[in-house]
Amino acid sequence: MTSQNNVLKGVFLVALGATTYGMLATFVKMAYSEGYTTAEVTTSQFIYGILGILIINLFQRIKNKNTAVKASPKNIFNLMLAGTSLGMTSLFYYLAVKYIPVSIGIVLLMQTVWMGVLLEMILEKKLPSKQKVIAVFIVLFGTVLATNIINNDIELDWRGLVWGMLAAASFTTTMFTANRVATEISSAQRSLYMLLGGAIIVFSFAFATQVTAFNLDIFLKWGIVLSLFGTIIPPLLMTAGFPLTGIGLGSIVSALELPVSVMMAYVLLNEKVIFSQWVGIILIILAIIIMNVNFKPKR
Repeated sequence: MTSQNNVLKGVFLVALGATTYGMLATFVKMAYSEGYTTAEVTTSQFIYGILGILIINLFQRIKNKNTAVKASPKNIFNLMLAGTSLGMTSLFYYLAVKYIPVSIGIVLLMQTVWMGVLLEMILEKKLPSKQKVIAVFIVLFGTVLATNIINNDIELDWRGLVWGMLAAASFTTTMFTANRVATEISSAQRSLYMLLGGAIIVFSFAFATQVTAFNLDIFLKWGIVLSLFGTIIPPLLMTAGFPLTGIGLGSIVSALELPVSVMMAYVLLNEKVIFSQWVGIILIILAIIIMNVNFKPKR
């Protein structure tokens, strides 16, 4: 019974994390509409995010009376290195939604499903199962419907498509490294060092691209919201929930991010989402379920 309760708790945590992250792109788009740049949006998000995670680490240290396992210099280096892909994901994703609708951007980010299969095949040097191959084809077909590229009325900016695919590639890297690097230390410590690694990328981008004076109003208007929904709540909930659900169930539940993101864009940004796009979104979620459910009967 306790085991079942733990799984339910994990499902709730992952679902909440996915839902929170699903709202993020809509808030970014709203910040853009007020004239803020990608550099301002990402910088404010990461600065507040690092401060928030630092406070959480401090509270945990006091609560555990310094008995928790501390990160070694090697752990810190590896996590910061892994965190660079986290910074790239934020940058690429935010650049994508600058040029294309949020409902399309999140679908492109979900290409991590087949990219993950491809990366796994390269790293483990073995062909994927039939189940995974079927799931990949369903994702690709679902993407064609969800992005509405067969409808000639909609012209998608190629820059948004390129940034979206780059975001998916870096997100795939983040997911692989996050589940393998320094798993012996607390999720709050891991989040902090990965954020610091990501911040190096984000601050470098801001320094290179911000040609006008940095608008500090972003810290009062959107910074806290973006950091809570992008860098504080989702990673903490996900890293706490995934060990309880397991990767398979956790991946299925985290697919909630897709419909939530599209619904937010539909409600708050008045983005048009037609029936065939919803069918494509359902197909992508179905593919994630197929990929993570064990259909083989137990002996």
